[in-house]
Amino acid sequence: MWRWISDFPQVATHPPGGHGAGSVASTPNHSLPSWDARLAHWCVTPLARTALRPNHVTTLSLLAGIAGAGFYALGSRNAQNWGAGLYILSIFLDHCDGELARLTGATSAFGHAYDRAADLIVKLAVFVAMGAGLGAAGLGTRGLRMGMVAGTAFVVIFLLRSRIAALRGRMPGQPGVAGFEIEDILYLVAPITWLGWLPGFLSLAAVGAPGFALWTLWEWCGAVRAGRR
Repeated sequence: MWRWISDFPQVATHPPGGHGAGSVASTPNHSLPSWDARLAHWCVTPLARTALRPNHVTTLSLLAGIAGAGFYALGSRNAQNWGAGLYILSIFLDHCDGELARLTGATSAFGHAYDRAADLIVKLAVFVAMGAGLGAAGLGTRGLRMGMVAGTAFVVIFLLRSRIAALRGRMPGQPGVAGFEIEDILYLVAPITWLGWLPGFLSLAAVGAPGFALWTLWEWCGAVRAGRR
């Protein structure tokens, strides 16, 4: 969800009662730098003239993510496989609501807050559920601790990036190459789960996510210092 917000240099909200998945600028930049954003744009373009609103898509993303977390928490391989599919669907829908908001101009302060909350809830729930499920399958409390560390780190990253955006008037960039950004690593959750590599992935996430959180904290400190000059 960070990508489509970053396409807009300033924030503008619409009157109460408007729909939307986020606050966007009055003059959009239609460049779509990442492959998933381009695919989301292509998917929602036919829906722009329908009754479907960005908040509806956000709700679908939230429900898919919570359902995916529930399956992960069960711990069995079959349940984990279903959980992975639902989580990837949730991630993609989280990009679709922003693209639909951009195409329709259906933005609101509530939609922006709702999208943020849904994204945070899903990320935290899925990673904690991964750890809980792996814990029940043999990792014990270590699995739950890794899930909590990774999930909390992702939430911290999101919140810090939002604060950086408020200070700079734009979202900070993400490391990336060839249309892929560091956040896109979450799409690998599905094949990693299906191949049975989830324990190793969660171990890496429990180290890598806090590392990226520290890098984002450093960026935030820099933005604070720049704002005081």
